[in-house]
Amino acid sequence: MDRRAFLASLGSGVSSSLLRGQPGCVAGESKPDFTLRIGAVTLELAPGKKLRTIGYNNSSPGPVLRMREGKEVTVDVINDTAAPELVHWHGLHIPSDVDGSAEEGTPVVPAHGCRRYRFSPTPAGTRWYHTHTAAMRNLNHATYTGQFGFLYIEPASEPGAYDREVFLALKEWDPYFATRDEDLEVAYNHFSINGHSLGYGEPVRVKAGERVLFRILNASATMHRRLAFAAHEFQVVAMDGNPVPPAGSRVGAIEFGPAERIDAIVEMNQPGVWVLGATNDHDRQAGMGIVVEYAGQTGKPSWLPPSQEPWSYLAFGRAARSAAVLEGTGRIPLVFEKKFAGRRWMDKWTINGKSFPKTDPMRVHANRRYRLVFDNRSDEAHPVHLHRHTFELVRVAGVETAGIRKDVVVVQPKSQMEVEFVANNPGPTLFHCHQQMHMDYGFMAMMEYES
Repeated sequence: MDRRAFLASLGSGVSSSLLRGQPGCVAGESKPDFTLRIGAVTLELAPGKKLRTIGYNNSSPGPVLRMREGKEVTVDVINDTAAPELVHWHGLHIPSDVDGSAEEGTPVVPAHGCRRYRFSPTPAGTRWYHTHTAAMRNLNHATYTGQFGFLYIEPASEPGAYDREVFLALKEWDPYFATRDEDLEVAYNHFSINGHSLGYGEPVRVKAGERVLFRILNASATMHRRLAFAAHEFQVVAMDGNPVPPAGSRVGAIEFGPAERIDAIVEMNQPGVWVLGATNDHDRQAGMGIVVEYAGQTGKPSWLPPSQEPWSYLAFGRAARSAAVLEGTGRIPLVFEKKFAGRRWMDKWTINGKSFPKTDPMRVHANRRYRLVFDNRSDEAHPVHLHRHTFELVRVAGVETAGIRKDVVVVQPKSQMEVEFVANNPGPTLFHCHQQMHMDYGFMAMMEYES
């Protein structure tokens, strides 16, 4: 059984009755705090370059949703498409039945139907929301579409000083299958930041002396990114919405896999008109960038390649643990491998030798601490995501670290990584690679709480 068949089996018998008794989705019920409408969107990436996709509220990215930490909200999701959908509230510690994963038991939003999500958003920080369906070989579905947007959970107090914030979402468009060696992979024709290709749409306008906080999301279905801002440096202050230790957090370029977010402050101390974009020349010139324009400055945007300093999570952590590892911490080994399926076909992915839905569940007890030991034996990087929990990196390629808290982490090819978390949010919990092809073809497992 593939993932699409598995999702279909979970959704059977649910969508037909979902409209009954859904507050706010029928007349006479309370007004929701937010409404998202899933439907067709026409994006004009550049003059004469239009494409059709599926998005939220007639746009892509969807609207920035700002919520207060711990204050209950209601979100009505109206599905104007002919396919059942799900909205995943990525990075939130919320119950399984509203997390937005069918594997966890969240009911689908039926075709031409509606569903209300009700939850208390936590933790604070830069989160996001996106579809959580299977694509398989349909490149007009799931995270290949424009169904994504920022979700910012406002804390009681905002640490760090900055003058204003800018949200930037990176995305590729018009996907197609390409062959690399013997493997089938997804490639793209067009690229954008905030729905526009480089040079089109409004620039980011700044003033000399400002400290601008960029909240940057890699909303790609499959692509890893290295991003730079000509003549400027990033002071990384948070990863996946979680503050990082202050030492060693200033870099010339940032890297992130699908679903990762980086918050970085940039001091505007180089007046001019510059490009913030992908360091890959082809992708940047094909649209993966945005113009940053200082007040009073004009002219053609300039690009300067950054230094080639290697990217490492270790630059943002502490060299030693803040406390000794607790005795009794459970260890859960997870081996990632690829099963070659044949030329021009989709490879299968396994966790401990099995593909979803046959993968063995990770069994945990509430309020105990666990260490996930990632052993990537494949030749591809994997941005792995644990729903409904936050974990701390404790060992990267054999080097101890502490203080880096995330919900997605890229495990490089032929490498190992270890993370720890407290099992403090009972309920069915999904673990998967956030690369859409990997997830669709087996790279998933469930974490189950035992009584």
